[in-house]
Amino acid sequence: MTQYGVDLLWVLILASLGLSALAVLISASRHRSQQSKGPAPVTGDDVASEAARKVLREFEKNGQSVDAALVTWSPETLRKILAEDLPDAQVIIVSNREPYIHNERDGEVELVVPASGLVSALEPITRACAGTWIAYGGGSADRLVVDEHDRVQVPPGNPSYTLRRVWLSEEEYQGYYLGFANEGLWPLCHIAFTRPIFRESDWEAYEAANRKFADTVVAEARNERPIVLVQDYHFALMPRMIRERLPEAIVITFWHIPWPNSEVFSICPWRERILDGLLGSSIIGFHTQFHANNFTESVDRFMESRIERADAAVSYGGQTTLVHAYPISIEWPVELLRSLPPIEACRARVRERFGIPADAKLCVGVERLDYTKGILDRFHALEELFIRHPEMIGKVVFLQIAAPSRGTLPAYRQLHDECMRFADELNERYGNGTYRPLVLVAEHHAQKGVYEIYRAADICLVTSLHDGMNLVAKEFVAARDDEQGVLLLSTFAGASRELLEALIVNPYDAAMMSETMLQALTMGADEQRERMRRMREIVRDNNVYRWAGSMLLDASRLRKRGELDRVTALSDRQANTNGDNVVSIFERKQAAGFR
Repeated sequence: MTQYGVDLLWVLILASLGLSALAVLISASRHRSQQSKGPAPVTGDDVASEAARKVLREFEKNGQSVDAALVTWSPETLRKILAEDLPDAQVIIVSNREPYIHNERDGEVELVVPASGLVSALEPITRACAGTWIAYGGGSADRLVVDEHDRVQVPPGNPSYTLRRVWLSEEEYQGYYLGFANEGLWPLCHIAFTRPIFRESDWEAYEAANRKFADTVVAEARNERPIVLVQDYHFALMPRMIRERLPEAIVITFWHIPWPNSEVFSICPWRERILDGLLGSSIIGFHTQFHANNFTESVDRFMESRIERADAAVSYGGQTTLVHAYPISIEWPVELLRSLPPIEACRARVRERFGIPADAKLCVGVERLDYTKGILDRFHALEELFIRHPEMIGKVVFLQIAAPSRGTLPAYRQLHDECMRFADELNERYGNGTYRPLVLVAEHHAQKGVYEIYRAADICLVTSLHDGMNLVAKEFVAARDDEQGVLLLSTFAGASRELLEALIVNPYDAAMMSETMLQALTMGADEQRERMRRMREIVRDNNVYRWAGSMLLDASRLRKRGELDRVTALSDRQANTNGDNVVSIFERKQAAGFR
C-alpha cells in the first residue's frame, strides 16, 4: 500500500471514531433529557413486542434446538423431559377421533384400532406420557365399557393412560363434524377444487361442540396448569375457551391439515372468530413452514396484532403465541412389526387374499376415500401406463385400500361412485378371467393388516392433491426392514420435504406419473436399497417422539419464562412499596425455582 493509501485509511478510521463518539454523546444527552421529563408512556404494542422478544430469545426456529439431531428420541426421552423439565405436569390430548373404538357385533363387544395417521402418531406419545386422551365416543359399544366418569383405561391388557369419551347427539355430530368441519374447513384448507359450504347452523353446532370439549378438559385437569395438546381443525375455538378457564395452562394446538393463503381463508364468514380462538394457544404448530407462514399472513391481514416475524410469534390481546413448524412422524421402531411375519410370508398372504398373480408387480395405495388423496388421479396414471407401455398389461396389479369416509356427504358419495365405475371400466378393458389390473377394496382395515400390505408391496403410491404431511409415506418406509420397495410421493404432501429419496411426482400429470411408475417397476434392488436406507434413517431420526419432545421442550421454556416473569413482577411491586427498585436476577431465578 502507498503512503497516500495509509494516510487515507487513518483519516477514515479517525472519522469513524469521531462519529461514534458524537452518537454516544447525543444518546446520553437525550437520555438525560428524558429522565428529567419522566419516563415515556409505554404503549400496549411496546409491551407486547417486548414480551414476544423476551419469550423468544430462548427459542430456536421451528421449535428445534440446535442439538436435537444428536438426541436419540424414544419414549424414555419423553419421560425424561416430563420428569426434569415439566415435573408434575399433566398431559391432556384432545382429538375428535379416539384411539380405541368399542363396537357391538353379534352380541359381543369388539375392539377396533382405527388405521388413522393421527392415532398412529399420538397413541405412543400418550402411552409414554401416561396422559389423558379426550375424544368423541362414536363406537356402538363405547358407552358400555366406560366407568361412571366416562373413562376407560387403555390399551386393553396393558393400560398406560386414560381415554375420556365425550358424547355428542346425532344432530350435534352432523353440524359440528360433518357440517362445519368437513364441508367447510376441510375443503377451505385443501387445494382440491371442492367448494366449501358454510351454514349458520353448522357454525353454532361447531361452537357448542368446542365448548363441550373445553368443559371436559377443565373437568379432567387436576390443577390449573396442565399441558393441553389440541389436535386439528375440529377445535379451532377451543384454545381460547380453555385459556379463559385455565389461564396458566400451556395450550399447544397442532393443525394437521394445510393452512390456506389469506385470500382463500377470507372466504370463511367466521374467519376472525377462528383466528381469535387459535390465538388462545401458547403454541400453534404446523407440518411445514409454508403453512405456518400462511397462518401468520392471515393473522396479519384480519386481526389487530403484532407479528414478530424474525421470532415466529404473534402478539395479540396481551398474549404471545408461538407459530412453529413441527413435522409430525410415527413411532420408531414400529411396535406392530414385532407381530408380523417376514416379508415373503406377507407377500404370499396378501396375494392370496386379493387374488393377485405371483409374477405380477404389486402397487398399493392406502388411505381414506377422500377427494384430497388423488385416488382417481393414480387410476388415470395406471391407465396411461397401459396406453404408453402395453407390454406392462398383465405384469402390474394396483391394490387400492380406500376406507369409507364421510359417506353421507355428497362430495364423498360422488367420489365413491366415480372410483367404482372407473375400476370396473379399467378391469373390463385390460383384464381377463384371471387378471384384474385394479383391485379396489372400499373397506376399513386394521393397522396390522395395513402394515402387512406395506410389506407385500413393490411400490407404494402416496399421490395426494394436497396434504399436511401424509403419514402413509412414513409408515411404508418404516414397514420395509428389508430395505426394498419404491415410494412414489406427491410434491404436494408435506412428507416430500423430508423423504427426498422417494420418486416425487405431480399427481395432476398422469403422463408424468405413468413414466415414474415405469421407473419404479423397473428399478434394481441396489437402487431400491440405497433410497430406502436413507429414508429409513430420516424416519428413525425424525420420529414422533422428536415431534412431541420438541413441543414439550418449548412448553417447558414457556412455563419457566412465565414463572420468572411472575416473580419479576412481584419483586418489582415489592421494590416500589419499599422504595428500593434493585432486585438481582439471581434472586428472581431462585424464587422461580431455577438452579
